[in-house]
Amino acid sequence: MSNAAKSIFVYGIYLIILSFMLLVIPNVALTIFGLPPTNEVWVRVVGMETLFFAFIYIRASQKELTDFFGWTVLTRSLVIVFFALFVAIGFAKPNFILLAITDPFFAAWTWFALRSAKVSGTVQPVKQS
Repeated sequence: MSNAAKSIFVYGIYLIILSFMLLVIPNVALTIFGLPPTNEVWVRVVGMETLFFAFIYIRASQKELTDFFGWTVLTRSLVIVFFALFVAIGFAKPNFILLAITDPFFAAWTWFALRSAKVSGTVQPVKQS
């Protein structure tokens, strides 16, 4: 498994942990991130979607889907930007940003790994299966 794939795999594991919190103990997660507790289903729907994203990230890492890895660098980098905007606008409390604090680090890991592989010539084309 390439270093870029490892970064995606580890991010997938992080998403599994986050999804578990949102599915099983949602109000603990909501409180940590400065959101009000709720008994509504939406938070568990977000947990379910997060679990599905985790599956995609883990499978993509196992298949070495380097195009996918590159796409995620931009989107994961923007998470903290959007969350900071939500706080600035007043939609959320400042600790809401804690939910996005890992995203730029994971995105940077993936970006540097892809860049390093490209420079060394070890990036492999995606296999069609």
